[in-house]
Amino acid sequence: MCSGWHARSSAWALLWCGCRLRLGGPWQCGRRDGEGGTMSVILDLSYVYSIIISSVVAIIYTLLGGLYSVAYTDVIQLILIFVSLWVCVPFLLTNPHSVDISLTAYNQTFQAPWVGTVELDEAGKWFDDFMLLALGGLAYQAFYQRILSASSYTQAQVTCFASSAFCLVLGIPSVLIGAVAASTDWNSTSYGLPTPYERDQAGSILPIALQYLTPTYVSIIGIGAVAAAVMSSMDSALLSSASLFSSNIYKNIIRKQASDREMQWVIRISVVVVGLAGTALTFLDSSVLVFWLVGVDMSYTIMFPQLVCILFFKVSNGYGATVGYMMGIIMRILSGEPLINLPPAIQFPGCRLDEEGKLTQFFPFRTAIMVISLLSILLFSWLTSIIFNKGLLSEKWDVFKIKRKQRSTATAADVKRTNEEASQAKQLLDTTSC
Repeated sequence: MCSGWHARSSAWALLWCGCRLRLGGPWQCGRRDGEGGTMSVILDLSYVYSIIISSVVAIIYTLLGGLYSVAYTDVIQLILIFVSLWVCVPFLLTNPHSVDISLTAYNQTFQAPWVGTVELDEAGKWFDDFMLLALGGLAYQAFYQRILSASSYTQAQVTCFASSAFCLVLGIPSVLIGAVAASTDWNSTSYGLPTPYERDQAGSILPIALQYLTPTYVSIIGIGAVAAAVMSSMDSALLSSASLFSSNIYKNIIRKQASDREMQWVIRISVVVVGLAGTALTFLDSSVLVFWLVGVDMSYTIMFPQLVCILFFKVSNGYGATVGYMMGIIMRILSGEPLINLPPAIQFPGCRLDEEGKLTQFFPFRTAIMVISLLSILLFSWLTSIIFNKGLLSEKWDVFKIKRKQRSTATAADVKRTNEEASQAKQLLDTTSC
């Protein structure tokens, strides 16, 4: 259960990216993906109303239930995702408007083959996207919030490995649904021509396939799968963002003497504010997946190197972390991002115009930025450690206090830190208390 967020978050990516076949290129974001898009397609609701309803439900039950609601609903939501998707698959595979997906995998039928090829000049971009999906989510605070809530080290370890395998299982229905959509004669359905891919609605292929290729009651079940995937990730993001603000900013900077009772109310208010801010962001672009991709992109290029250094390199310190952070964020912004129409100022090898006429990096630049940020942290941490520990600069300039201290001081700090973490965990658990 502690790593359920990781499984669901990756499953969400597989849910939409797997349904976005043909495999003509790494990322091809359609419009109106996410739960709001699914509701607006199947239930014929306004996209605005669908987003608002989804957000209000997630904010309310996260606000009322706190960490307990997020943790205990994980199990229910994971089961709902698994069962709902697999229930829909047989109806899609046997619908009268589609042909055998094994015949259309490599042959031109109603549409182009749904199994594409990775060209050599695009291999770098595919590798970059693979690394992004594999490692980008590891730096999310919500993931570690779940790990720390596990009852034992063994439970946390086992569930992490189990969730990685579960992600692959959850991805199979998505691939099958995408294959069915690419094997369908849409002209024989009420959807008509051109195809969803040609209408730039690849991001909504799941709700479209459910609406036009399955009975109504099956499409409603499919909504449950998408709602569970999105809601379970949203409540985790709400609670983790609120806890980060309350403990790292409010408690450590604004009011260091804040009581546990006060912190509980700060977390509640933060949940509402973060939820409203996230809802407002969705109206900037009707593709929710764009925000998810940009978020995991920043996590991979900027936060992942910090995580690796904290866990595996004792030499790392605040100076190196600051330089690595600035190096990562500046290089990432200057590298551009087609999803948000940000042109690249730094052009890596192979940078050229894509099929849509946008200047795109085909070099694995995200991975390159991640490695550069990682090396920057280690290099500057090592240099500053030498400078201060050997007295080359006065200790009064040591802002991050990296100079060696007595073991007793370090031990006292560890005890204090442990007590603070226990208090923060209690505040999250007691969010529902009156």
